[in-house]
Amino acid sequence: MSSRRGGLGRGLSSTLIPTGEQASASPYREIPVNQIRPNPSQPRSHHDEQTLRGLARSIIEVGLLQPVVVQETDDGYTLISGERRWRAAQLAGLQSIPAMLRQADETGALTQALIENLQREDLTPLEEASAYRELVNQHGLTQQEVAHRVGKGRATVANSIRLLRLPPPIRDLLETAQLTAGHARALLSVSDPKYATHIAKRAVAEGWTVRQIEAAVDARAPRKRTSRGARTPRPAEIVELETRLTDQLGLPVSISYGNQKGSVKVRFKSIDDLQRVFAKLIAP
Repeated sequence: MSSRRGGLGRGLSSTLIPTGEQASASPYREIPVNQIRPNPSQPRSHHDEQTLRGLARSIIEVGLLQPVVVQETDDGYTLISGERRWRAAQLAGLQSIPAMLRQADETGALTQALIENLQREDLTPLEEASAYRELVNQHGLTQQEVAHRVGKGRATVANSIRLLRLPPPIRDLLETAQLTAGHARALLSVSDPKYATHIAKRAVAEGWTVRQIEAAVDARAPRKRTSRGARTPRPAEIVELETRLTDQLGLPVSISYGNQKGSVKVRFKSIDDLQRVFAKLIAP
């Protein structure tokens, strides 16, 4: 393939990639691709080869339209964001690519890599969950801090991390997109991994909806006793609505329902939380 210099288009490249005395003062550089290493904390573990080849063809035709972001190390550079562009540039035969140098600590680099991937291409649910867990376990952030940095609700981050508790066979179905994250979340309350796996495989084979999985889970779950001693399951629709409201508001939501009436309870820890709920409720 061509070894032409990749850039940001001729005019933009000459503006952003300075030479001579200007180079030392600019955060932009033209860096050999073989001096760049992938970020070890990169959340994405799989890159679609067909997508990379398509991006490589685009780079050959029009150049690299956006620089990668790197951090200088003792033996070269580490990618903060732009791994797909870097890999595609290699497929396109480029010897060097435009890059922006950025000073970042390890936590900042991982956070930026995660945000870049969430904005530009879909991570699998388990890749996203693993990245959240690493920010919490390895870098000492709270789930609320993670949520703030990536622009998600705290409950969304918490529910994502919980997916990593699922039995390996269910995680495999989720990773291969045979189950959605919604289907998988419905299985989190099942304490018996064999039964959870049985439900998951049956859901895939028969094309179940999330509600059908919730109904199967509820059929196995302990029932709450009424004043007369009878056991009544919670309607699957109510459980689903609780989950959706929790994700939407970013706060724990519980719904009490019976005899065609009920109440919705939203738990908050600060006035800021309450104001966010109010803003969502009155939004047009």
